[in-house]
Amino acid sequence: MSTSSRQAAIRFIFITLLIDVMGWGLIIPVMPDLISSLKGIPVNEASSYGALLLTAYAVTQFLFAPVIGNLSDKYGRRPVLLSSLLGFGIDYLFLALAPTYGWLFVGRIIAGITGASFTTGAAYIADISTPDTRAKNFGVIGAAFGLGFIIGPLLGGLLAELGVRAPFYAAAILCLLNWLYGYFILPESLSKANRRPFEWKRANPFGSLKFLRTTKGIGGLAISYFLIYLAAQAVQGNWSFFTIYQFHWSERMVGISLGVVGVLVGLVQGGLTRVVNPRLGNEKSIYAGLLLYVTGLVLFAFATKGWMMFAFLVPYCLGGIAGPALQATIAKHVAPNQQGELQGALTSLMSLTTIIGPAMMNNLFTYFTSAKAPFIFPGIFFLLAAFFMLLSIFFAYSVMRKERNAAGTVANKTGDH
Repeated sequence: MSTSSRQAAIRFIFITLLIDVMGWGLIIPVMPDLISSLKGIPVNEASSYGALLLTAYAVTQFLFAPVIGNLSDKYGRRPVLLSSLLGFGIDYLFLALAPTYGWLFVGRIIAGITGASFTTGAAYIADISTPDTRAKNFGVIGAAFGLGFIIGPLLGGLLAELGVRAPFYAAAILCLLNWLYGYFILPESLSKANRRPFEWKRANPFGSLKFLRTTKGIGGLAISYFLIYLAAQAVQGNWSFFTIYQFHWSERMVGISLGVVGVLVGLVQGGLTRVVNPRLGNEKSIYAGLLLYVTGLVLFAFATKGWMMFAFLVPYCLGGIAGPALQATIAKHVAPNQQGELQGALTSLMSLTTIIGPAMMNNLFTYFTSAKAPFIFPGIFFLLAAFFMLLSIFFAYSVMRKERNAAGTVANKTGDH
């Protein structure tokens, strides 16, 4: 693929992922009130039910992401990506029409089965990247995520004024338009020479995790990756519930705050990563990013005014330089025809964090805002997340120090000869 074709393909995948994230971002500001109204409970109690929905989605995605990743290694990225987008469109229609809380589960399960747009998008980017451009191109995923989060939640907060279900209809329309866009525009990225047969043993989620464990140099880095996404569940799974409870924010204010997150993430991963990563290198980018994440999370925990959450988003979002650097470090350990399998396995890890994370973070929040708690501390779950980020630094450092030492030993032996 020529350089101009690669750049065009990156633009295609960026727009596809952008519209996908916009659909997701649209519904976040209204989900707490939708659950509260369907269950007839206050918003801090609704947080636990929100966690159950995230878990239902994550369990199905954990089971199906490796299947989807391996299917994309056999049939190519394009058909798998299109199926995923169609599934999300159907999911949002279910959420829009849901008469009971149980219906929300059905929609989330459909989305979990087909929700492979980021898995396949990451494999697509790996296909068309060189080792030198991989970290920069993985930053496109973060930039799409960020920009989608600017537009989606802002629009969701505004549409909420038309009714709590309006953003779900808008999300469904966006996803179905995205599917049409992909059908007519998106080219295939995986050449037939680089495809491989589908094998069930490689497509089961536990086999997928075994792939991370048995591929040389990946195990400890995969644990570091897992801990980052586990910690991120503090923000991703509970931001709306926490800010509505603690600062009495409206859906519109939640949407604005998530729009700010999107601006910052887009600037960091779409711009700053491209400047910082070549200068610092992957390893230092990982450490610097993780320390910034820790700083932001600790500050969130002790915020007493709503404006503080906006200020503390700056160090937290600057931490985004760590993700692409870690993903690029992991990807360089794997052959071209295994990138789909790797991205499927990493998505399984992310899904595991969404199975475990919201149950931990949201229930910790619910407990420490209830009469049963020994003291009231709504932000305590942010401190747990900061601890996980510190652990992530430890695992990343352990692996990379070992690799450095091994490389030094080889170099010395070569010098002796």
